[in-house]
Amino acid sequence: MSSTELPEKRTAAAPPASRTRAVRVADGEELRSVELPGLTLSVRSRPGDRPGLPPALYVHGLGGSSQNWSALMPLLADQVDGEAVDLPGFGDSPPPDDGNYSVTAHARAVIRFLDAGDRGPVHLFGNSLGGAVATRVAAARPDLVRTLTLISPALPELRAQRTAWPTVLLAVPGVAPLFAKLSRDWTPEQRVRGVLALCYGDPGRVTDEGFLHAVEEMERRLELPYFWDAMARSSRGIVDAYTLGGQHGLWRQAERVLAPTLLVYGGRDRLVSYRMARRAAAAFRGSRLLTLPDAGHVAMMEYPETVAQAARELIADHGGS
Repeated sequence: MSSTELPEKRTAAAPPASRTRAVRVADGEELRSVELPGLTLSVRSRPGDRPGLPPALYVHGLGGSSQNWSALMPLLADQVDGEAVDLPGFGDSPPPDDGNYSVTAHARAVIRFLDAGDRGPVHLFGNSLGGAVATRVAAARPDLVRTLTLISPALPELRAQRTAWPTVLLAVPGVAPLFAKLSRDWTPEQRVRGVLALCYGDPGRVTDEGFLHAVEEMERRLELPYFWDAMARSSRGIVDAYTLGGQHGLWRQAERVLAPTLLVYGGRDRLVSYRMARRAAAAFRGSRLLTLPDAGHVAMMEYPETVAQAARELIADHGGS
């Protein structure tokens, strides 16, 4: 299969056999695999409400997947033709052949996907790690990015919050397998509650159905032999990106971004400090800032309507339908 061929789509009505258990596909979504040399990416699509809408691409954070965008994508389907990618080693995407999980490698995967499908320029969205990846993409390939929306982007902080230290520790060689061993008796329900407490401003906003779906996804991920390796190497990639200086530093690259940018920060974010909002607003030229005092790390999941409205205004002002 050539790098530009797109295999048949997988729909919610007819999911194919999986190497473990099936990935959930919501009504109105389609899932497909895109094969590139040394790389296979799972892509979740939410087609626009009508033909001819501009394309959008959504990039998730550490430990997340394209499902993190399932609440936001339908709210923008009248504005964009949306696709959400599973970064290598996450969601339904297998690990990259070269084992490279750096921020630069993830950005390169996004660029290669956009180039292969001739999708750019896109309205690019990124959360957390995906925000760092999207920043690097926008700085390196401005021709591929029409607008940029960053939700709690993982940009370097001099003093990380104490609640973010476990993510940093995962980057230390040997810690991930040790943690996997120590937590082997934890139930999927316990793990999900821990993730929700860390990522949501108010975990009570998660519905019972949403919690069950999260537990099912956690069970599926724990069956993957590369789960902890992907987490550890991507965590290491974030730490490495934080230490880069000069033109390769993420803050320097943020200053080079030309695309109109929307920044979204949550006041109860335990992973990316709320105080970084002001620095980000100064770094991304002419950016818009949306602050949500009660939101956590994944505002697009916790307050999708509010985030969608801000993104809708950005898109309408800069190349919308």
